[in-house]
Amino acid sequence: MRVLLVDDHALVRQGLRAVLGTTADCEVVGEAATGEEAVDRAAELRPDVVVMDLSMPGAGGVEATRRLRVEQPDVRVLVLTTFSDDDRVRAALTAGATGYLLKDAAPEDVVAAVRSTARDEAPVDPRVARALLPGAAPAHRGPELPPRERDVLVRIARGMSNRQIATELGIAERTVKVHAGSLFRRIGVADRTSAALWARDHGW
Repeated sequence: MRVLLVDDHALVRQGLRAVLGTTADCEVVGEAATGEEAVDRAAELRPDVVVMDLSMPGAGGVEATRRLRVEQPDVRVLVLTTFSDDDRVRAALTAGATGYLLKDAAPEDVVAAVRSTARDEAPVDPRVARALLPGAAPAHRGPELPPRERDVLVRIARGMSNRQIATELGIAERTVKVHAGSLFRRIGVADRTSAALWARDHGW
């Protein structure tokens, strides 16, 4: 995986480079300190995953993510930030971020999230998932979902990967993919991030 690091703090970028440098399947191909620079560097380097901070001078991470997803639809963005409030989470995911992780995550969780993002599996920090799906959720709305699709939707909204869902439900990973595809068509979304936002808005 080719990874671009975007953060206005050089120390953070250095730490991420060190963490990802310990893996055989991640190659840090570049760095950027602003949103504008991130878009330019991504166009030049064509990374698979962009690890994106939200708070930076000039165009922040949300705007940079939006531009990246328009200009390079195949690029996946993993937000890595200190902010877990609902507004920022929703803004980043709506802009097209695939995953959302907090900066106090363990190094191994960062590596796992980068890998999951590359597979388009929408890794979401559990604390962020709670922000998207508050405990006092409203009654479920929207189309009636088959039981197994409901099971998959709830776990997608928690940020679980297909493999994790398969393990928890005791089914094959390919079966999870089939249920997810049927679910996406049923609720009218195109990807896991949109499904998670749909779940939040409909009280799941």
